[in-house]
Amino acid sequence: MEIQQSDTAVVFIDPQNDVLSENGTSWAAVGASVTENGTVENMERIFRAAKKRGYDVFISPHYFYPTDSDWTFNGPLEAEEFRTRTFARSGPLDLSGFRGSGADWLERFKPYIEDGRTIVASPHKVFGPQTNDLVLQLRKRGIARIVLGGMLANLCVESHLREFLEQGFEVAVVRDATAGPRHPDWGDGYKAAITNYRFLAHSVPTTEEVVDRMLR
Repeated sequence: MEIQQSDTAVVFIDPQNDVLSENGTSWAAVGASVTENGTVENMERIFRAAKKRGYDVFISPHYFYPTDSDWTFNGPLEAEEFRTRTFARSGPLDLSGFRGSGADWLERFKPYIEDGRTIVASPHKVFGPQTNDLVLQLRKRGIARIVLGGMLANLCVESHLREFLEQGFEVAVVRDATAGPRHPDWGDGYKAAITNYRFLAHSVPTTEEVVDRMLR
């Protein structure tokens, strides 16, 4: 897949403390994969290259508000997120307690996300972008190709990938700018995701390859 500033954007899913910080609620499940892949460092390298070359950067965050706890049914991961208050916020218009919380951006990403140029979509609520305005935001800026990374590899990232493909985008998933959970009974989510990326995505490059193309 070609990567060019005119119609390619970087999209990062859930660059938030609960899935990328050692203090996050999900670290026990994802920490080994994040560490082995150098996920945080690689995401930052892509942020830096994108900002240097003027690529649009989009964030698809995950937030839960108190009213979401009234849902009458949830999958196993959703139930666990509510139990641990993963991505929890006080409300859609209430930022009390947000700074430094699990729902907040990883601190080292804030200079890139809060620079006044990064497009932060409304929150997705389960896994994919069907429940937020990310596709609209991409279309309104003439984006045709997406460099995709973030968390979690086999859940939100893969769900975004599948919807982007159905919407007609070309997508490159950066294989070491994501990570996945490991579960003693369910298996390794990252390995499952990589298998599916190879079948689905237009390319599955490394961070090194992506940054090299962006900086040419």
